[in-house]
Amino acid sequence: MNKTIYPITRRCHFYLGDQPDAWQAWYDEHSTGSKNDWQEVTLPHDWSVSLPFSREYSSGTGYLAGGIGWYRISIPPRPEWIGKRISIVFDGVYKNSRVWCNSYYLGQRPNGYITFCYDITDQFSFEHDNMICVRVDRTEISDSRWFTGSGITRKVSLVVEEPLHIAFQSLFFKTLRVEGAAALTEVEAELVNDGAADCNLRVITQLIDTDGKIAASAETTAAVANGTRCPIKTAMQLDNVRLWSPDTPYLYTLVTKIACQTPDGWQTEYIADQQPVGIRTFSFDPDHGFFLNGKPTLFKGVCLHHDAGCLGAAVWKDVWQRRLEKLKKMGCNAIRMSHNPHMPELYELCDEMGFLAMDEAFDEWEGPKNKWWQGHNVYPPRNQGYYTNFPQWHRQDLTDMIRRDRNHPSIVMWSIGNEIDYPNDPYCHPSFSSMTGNNDANKPAQERQYNPLRPNAERLAVIARQLAGIVRETDSTRPVTLAAAFPELSAKLGFLDALDVAGYNYKEHLYEESHQAFPHLPFIGSENGHTLSAWKAVTDNEYISGQFLWTGIDYLGEAHGWPIHGSGAGLLTLAGFEKTGYYRRQSFWSEEKMVHLTSCPACDNPDEFTPVSECWDYPSGTQVLVKCYTNLPEVEITLNGKKAGIYHKSAHQDCISLTLPYEPGVLKATGTGEYSAVCHQLVSTGSACQISAQLYTPAVIHNPGLYQLEITMRDREGNRVYTDANLLTVRVENGSLIGLENGDLSDVTDYSSPQRRAYKGQLLAYIRADSPDSCCTAVISADGMIPCIAECKVN
Repeated sequence: MNKTIYPITRRCHFYLGDQPDAWQAWYDEHSTGSKNDWQEVTLPHDWSVSLPFSREYSSGTGYLAGGIGWYRISIPPRPEWIGKRISIVFDGVYKNSRVWCNSYYLGQRPNGYITFCYDITDQFSFEHDNMICVRVDRTEISDSRWFTGSGITRKVSLVVEEPLHIAFQSLFFKTLRVEGAAALTEVEAELVNDGAADCNLRVITQLIDTDGKIAASAETTAAVANGTRCPIKTAMQLDNVRLWSPDTPYLYTLVTKIACQTPDGWQTEYIADQQPVGIRTFSFDPDHGFFLNGKPTLFKGVCLHHDAGCLGAAVWKDVWQRRLEKLKKMGCNAIRMSHNPHMPELYELCDEMGFLAMDEAFDEWEGPKNKWWQGHNVYPPRNQGYYTNFPQWHRQDLTDMIRRDRNHPSIVMWSIGNEIDYPNDPYCHPSFSSMTGNNDANKPAQERQYNPLRPNAERLAVIARQLAGIVRETDSTRPVTLAAAFPELSAKLGFLDALDVAGYNYKEHLYEESHQAFPHLPFIGSENGHTLSAWKAVTDNEYISGQFLWTGIDYLGEAHGWPIHGSGAGLLTLAGFEKTGYYRRQSFWSEEKMVHLTSCPACDNPDEFTPVSECWDYPSGTQVLVKCYTNLPEVEITLNGKKAGIYHKSAHQDCISLTLPYEPGVLKATGTGEYSAVCHQLVSTGSACQISAQLYTPAVIHNPGLYQLEITMRDREGNRVYTDANLLTVRVENGSLIGLENGDLSDVTDYSSPQRRAYKGQLLAYIRADSPDSCCTAVISADGMIPCIAECKVN
């Protein structure tokens, strides 16, 4: 029997609150006598977003509740599983999970972002349904600087395989070298014999191309005694290799087969593992930056947190696909997984769609960071978080992240930490009498001053060496990096010494100084602001490999104060709609020619971040500042067909700016010469009087029966009304409404509500059909308008 993976999505019941006896397989879910009874849920599941926003909770984690929750998952047995090894894999449970199978305790995992696995073969029953019980403890709601979610927030899978199998996450595919059209690859794995006898094995590895043909293969034999493990290693040569890159993300399928020798010969081969892999080479040069497949390549990257607004941390692959498609169109080619391992599906998409990735393990080590719970930098902080588990669990958590993710061609760096050296948070040093960090504008003076009772920053170099060593034990093919927040001090204390690549957060002014001080060390902007000067610090300095903007998409938490419940740092809103800053960045990064108009009332001394919109509706005669974002050399701007001028964009400008007196009609920007087909316009609109809905249909459907519906408010002419904030109601027939997200960070309407206001004329609805292969209908209504009826189905 081939290795088979069964996603577990249904037959799960959830209870919010503690039920100390719920680990028992015979527990009666109907005996609680509480109005908060067990409810059937679909996995993955985040209970925090099902609860009301409240300022009594932490601003850092988005004003949403945590608590204790129980899950009871019923798994019926199948006769074909008899004699097989059965495991259950959790891609992430936030946090402090404890797991039982049929009343047998399996273990705990404090880290909420880590994939973990339990072998349940011995506990599994073929006499009755099997009960998996999971207790989740998220009573610490000030445990993070961003929204974490609560519950079984990522995929759960049942893995069924032969007693002779490959150990969990032991398979490692490497590209050893590429010379011309030829490539040499290597596969490492660990064979496990959980059978009844010693066995001689034949192991066949194959690389299958996208046409289904065998591009390379190798074979080896091994003798594995009962109850033991045996490492194997095979090499494969490809003669006409297709290389992976962001422009051409070509993936092979790596198939590993096993056959066991018997007195009668070799048994039929079965597939022990199958996964996509990519072949590429890369290197960092301290003077010339990053090279992918021998070509100089700049990281045009964004940092991402893991939530999706109303979905919380329980995000589908298709949701990320829609978001990444937009980032790709913007010119983005790299993702930093901030600041912990993300769901496996996001890495799959990076492989499939062509994004370089920095995988990141920790936001704090053994020192607790300040967690803001009454607004950003509002004292006093709280200090809950992962640091209490770091001493015991860091080796396991870091190793598991790397073993899980190391076969993704998209990943080119392992980050061991984010801003661990933030000044006085909590580390300090006598060489600085006072230290001020990036976000310390409101920090009390005494909190910036040296305090000998705080942890000494010299400790950071010791831990960095330890973590870098753990990374290299598990994967020596990728560089070790971290995101430094205060290299003014930490770099002088050896914090960078264990690294292969140094990441700097918001320290562009130190690039030249640090390049001279560490001439052997490549540098990258691991976290950067959106200024043009921060990007020019990359393009003007060949030794800087690129940047990662903070952030690509808005995220819940790290909120500045009620009712704001998230960070607006993104280029996309929580709903995945483009902001004006998206088009500004597109003008910096995209190879595709573009032009985009924005406007706002004229003001004195406008700068590159003067807030603008895509609106052309002002009182008559108003002086309007027009900003035109473009990567064209020259643009003609007209108002109602009358030429306002031809404008050239110089290298030191982030946009073309001009001021015009407002008049209703059409403002249009058009490229000149060969780019005359590239244009964009703003149109004066009337009041919203109709609703339209567009179903997002991914090129590849990963989540059948799950739909994303983009709702837009329009005027009589069909133009989007950017100023509209109508209250919309969404009702679903033959399915269910999962959530509504408008991207408005000040809107604290319960995410469980079927009503939400449009924001800038838009709203996103997440919908689930009653069954994966069926369609459903959404009815969107607003007072005084004809309801919009949208059929959710895949053509």
